[in-house]
Amino acid sequence: MLELQNIQFTVQKGQEELRLLKDIDLKVPTGHFMAIVGPSGCGKSTLLKLIAGINQESDGSIFWNGRNLSEEGDLEHSEIGYVPQFSIAYEELTVEENIESTIRLRAKTKGYGNFYDLVDRILAATGLDSIRDRPVKVLSGGQKRRLSLALELVTEPVLLLCDEVTSGLDPKSEQEIVKLMYELSRNEHRIVINVTHSLANLELYDSVLVLDAGYVVYHGPPRAIEHYFSVDKAEDVYPQLAKRDSEAWANSWAKHRDSYYSEFTVSGVLPEDSVSAATPGAVAQFFALLMRRWKIFFRDWGGLFLQFAILIGFPVLVAVFELNGVEQTKRLAESLPSSPAEFQQDVDDRTFNLNLGGLVSGLVMFQVILLTLMGSNNAAREIAAERQIFEKEKLGGVRPSVYVASKVAFLSILVIIQSLWMAIFVQSICQIPSGSMVAHTLLLLLVNGAMTFICLGISSMAKTADQASLLSIYLVGFQLPLSGAVLALPEWAGWLTRPFISAYWSWSGVMDGVQSNYLRYIKEVTETWLGPMWLSFAVLITHVAVGLFIAYIGVKRPRWHG
Repeated sequence: MLELQNIQFTVQKGQEELRLLKDIDLKVPTGHFMAIVGPSGCGKSTLLKLIAGINQESDGSIFWNGRNLSEEGDLEHSEIGYVPQFSIAYEELTVEENIESTIRLRAKTKGYGNFYDLVDRILAATGLDSIRDRPVKVLSGGQKRRLSLALELVTEPVLLLCDEVTSGLDPKSEQEIVKLMYELSRNEHRIVINVTHSLANLELYDSVLVLDAGYVVYHGPPRAIEHYFSVDKAEDVYPQLAKRDSEAWANSWAKHRDSYYSEFTVSGVLPEDSVSAATPGAVAQFFALLMRRWKIFFRDWGGLFLQFAILIGFPVLVAVFELNGVEQTKRLAESLPSSPAEFQQDVDDRTFNLNLGGLVSGLVMFQVILLTLMGSNNAAREIAAERQIFEKEKLGGVRPSVYVASKVAFLSILVIIQSLWMAIFVQSICQIPSGSMVAHTLLLLLVNGAMTFICLGISSMAKTADQASLLSIYLVGFQLPLSGAVLALPEWAGWLTRPFISAYWSWSGVMDGVQSNYLRYIKEVTETWLGPMWLSFAVLITHVAVGLFIAYIGVKRPRWHG
């Protein structure tokens, strides 16, 4: 049995405290189907999130079978299912693939036979078997809601919470979803609670909880709701509520509550031998997340085309941009004047070499800047675009550290391919005079990785995917002017900005590693301080670590919008 005693929920808005839920007392037996209804903004979704453990009550206690969840810890991840208003499925995957992925993340099964038996049972129970091979993006609204319910059944939860899962549906689809939830509630061990604004299909519920301005104003059988509110039909309840103060309605309900509660059983308890599914280990979750990410990657044709275009186009752009000077990078002009006539040749040679130093410096910086742009494209939307799905999966037991690790593994492959190809292609054409091509390549790899993982951190902190993309583009835009490689910054400004500019450290490290006879001319045309290569490696590795730390902190922080 679920029991709420004197629940309060208060939020701070500026200098004012707002009480969103006030003195909530109710009992819900197992094997029960309850609706939470009320006008918009009355606290329906807020109450559901308190029960789910997403929000923390300001006062009062929540009990499950006599156990105080407020003091003794929340239900296990596998014991609770929460279906939010937004879609919790990946549109590139099929119905069956979404269910399989969720099982791998949230439920342990013994062998492939049991795994696929569970998939089949869930598809059958939710009426999705006939469309198991369809991509989610082609499903109707009602089919997507069925899938959302199906994904929560993988652990056989004892408490299934549904938030506005019928909103926006046509009357027929709404009735089908309510009937499905009713059937799921007939499990003697389960409670199903549905938040809805609609007052249709109330006859399918065992009880209806009516909220008004954060107060409970009714909780009883649906057949008695018209009598209690003195209306002809349930749809007239909301206009009737507006005729009296919400606190007056709550006080009236407190006087009549016991007689209405006697209309339904409140003594159900969960048997001791009921066993919930165990959450898979970290390694199993990691490979499930990584496999799913690659599957989505290869099905996103637009994203694949963009990756391919960047992978081919950016190195070609470097080579084309420096095409006129490619042959020059292969040699320095050296002459020793022995007569006055040869002094002019000496001046010409020195001018040539200085231009060559500028060419090499610009060529490397162009490489570096394009790799930072690749890094931004890699990760700017990686977490933000699927944030709400991840929040739901985190509630279901997915570990934030494992989620970040799966992103790192996926993005690292992109970084390695992009950086190696950039280094190999450009070097084969432009012949950059690096003392060590290995060190040069590692510095390119690190700047790409640094920007990728810093943008992953931005993605984890951003409110929306568009915001994350915009911030990441701005970050890349600042790399060139603040690096000082093209136009030298004032000395004081350089020391202030330099520690944060990944592009500078990659460029500086590569410059420090070019052949010594080239380096002296590079230094003559570059006013910016060139740090030693070892320091460039250290700073770029620090940037990678900072990006990963921010990403982890970002995914640990709850960010529910629905």
